[in-house]
Amino acid sequence: MQLTLHSDYALRVLLYLACHPGSGISTREISQAYGISQHHLVRVIQRLNEVGYVTIASGRYGGAKLARDPEQIGLGDVVRATELNLALVECFDQKTNTCVISPVCGLKGVLQSALQEFLSVLDRYTLADLVTGNGMQRIARVFARKATKTPQ
Repeated sequence: MQLTLHSDYALRVLLYLACHPGSGISTREISQAYGISQHHLVRVIQRLNEVGYVTIASGRYGGAKLARDPEQIGLGDVVRATELNLALVECFDQKTNTCVISPVCGLKGVLQSALQEFLSVLDRYTLADLVTGNGMQRIARVFARKATKTPQ
């Protein structure tokens, strides 16, 4: 299973914001920090705002910041909110399923169980788990090293 870039970027945005609490952070800053498309990040941040993980303010002192404490942001919930389709195989969707062995196949149940286990593991962690202890400092050091190497 592979998460979409949308979910990947959403998790990265949340990590960045958790490591930079307080003032709003521009999409451009996050884009430069990760070296990823600013255009794509705008959509990701809009989605995170829609589902209540991020607040967005426009203007000179605007930007994005966490709308909740990191302890209140479950990783499983973020993935569920940002993955448009968690159907691992065609037979998960009865409307579009054309697999002829679906009525007798045991694979669907196994894959559904695997997906639930995957999400269950993510449900055990919050954003805070990734940035507590020395996690925040380690991540911040990576961004600081990148900023000194990147010409502005």
